[in-house]
Amino acid sequence: MNKPSLTTGQTLTRLAAIAVVPLIVIALFLWAGGWLTPDKLTSDKLITVLQKSGGEHPGYRRNHAKGVCFNGSFAANGNASALSRAGLFAPGETPVIGRFAIAGGNPNAPDYAVPVRSMALAFYQKDGQQWRTGMNAMPMFPVNSVEGFYDLQIATLPDAKTGKPDPAKIQAFVQKHPEIKPFFGWAQQYVPSSSWASDRFNSLNAFNFVDSDGKSHVVRWSMVPHTDYQPINAADKNDSHFLQSDLQQRLAKGPLQWDLIITVADAQDKSSDASIAWPADRQTINAGTLTINQTTPQQQGACNDINYDPLILPEGITASDDPILNARSSAYAKSYNARTHEQAGAH
Repeated sequence: MNKPSLTTGQTLTRLAAIAVVPLIVIALFLWAGGWLTPDKLTSDKLITVLQKSGGEHPGYRRNHAKGVCFNGSFAANGNASALSRAGLFAPGETPVIGRFAIAGGNPNAPDYAVPVRSMALAFYQKDGQQWRTGMNAMPMFPVNSVEGFYDLQIATLPDAKTGKPDPAKIQAFVQKHPEIKPFFGWAQQYVPSSSWASDRFNSLNAFNFVDSDGKSHVVRWSMVPHTDYQPINAADKNDSHFLQSDLQQRLAKGPLQWDLIITVADAQDKSSDASIAWPADRQTINAGTLTINQTTPQQQGACNDINYDPLILPEGITASDDPILNARSSAYAKSYNARTHEQAGAH
C-alpha cells in the first residue's frame, strides 16, 4: 500500500521542524545568491533581518562565512571553444584560486548542520582577464523572484516564543509561491555527502557564451567530481570541521579533480528563471578538468581578499537576462566592502 502523500505545506513545515534543510540557511544562501534589487530591497535591510538568525560576525562574509581557500588549475581540452571565444577554453592550463564553503553567516557553525555547500572559482587568463563564478551543491533556487525571496525570508524567521518558523506563515508562503514545489522534491530526498570532494557544484544562473563569430549560446555549467559520492555518516556528525579535515587528508594523498560540464539550453529553456532545472537530455560539453592541489585557512589564504562577483567575466562570456545576476553582483560588493573594512580595523 502506498503511503499517503504530504501536502506541500506539510512538507515545508516538516522540513523546517526537523531541520533536514534549515530554511534560515536557505534564506541566507539566497541572499548571497543575490535576490536583491536596489529599488525594492536594500542590502542594509536584508542584512539586519539575516543577522537575527546568523548573528553578527565582523570580518567575515555575510553568507557562506565558513570556508577554506584552495589553489589549483584548469586544464582546458578545447571542446568549449566552439561555444565561447574566452581564452581559458582554448587548450592549455589556467591558474585558479578558489574557495569551498558552507551556507550561513556563522563562521563557527558545525559542518554537519548545513547541507548547502558552495564552490567559488577565480580563473586568471594569460591576457589578464578573469572569470569568477560561484556555484552551489543544489540543482535550483527555491523561488523565482525578488518578492519570493523576501517572502521566504519572512516566513522562515523563527517565532519569538517557539524558536521555530510559524507553520501558518510557511503555508501561506507556499500558497503564494507554488514554484517552490520542485525544490521540496529535491530537499526531501537529498542526503549531503561526506566530502566537498564528491559534491557537484552548479551555476544555477544562466549565462551567454559568445563564439568567434559573435553568436550567443545560453548555457549553465557544473563542476562534476571525479571522487565517488559517500553519504554523511555518524562520525562526520561528531566533528564540527569534518569537511575541512577530510579535504586536508585527501589532498595529502594527491590532487582532487572535477570536470567542467557545460549544459547548452534548448529554445524552450528559460534563461531568466533559476528555479527551473533544465531537462537532463540537454546537450553537454566537457570543457576540461579542474585540479586542486593545496588548501589553506581562509583568513590566511589568497581567496580571503577575492570578491567572487559573478559578473566579472572575460570576453566570450556575458550575463544572461536573469535579473538575479546584477543583484548578486551588488550584494557581493556590499559584503566584500563591509568585511574588508572590518578586517582592516582589527589590525
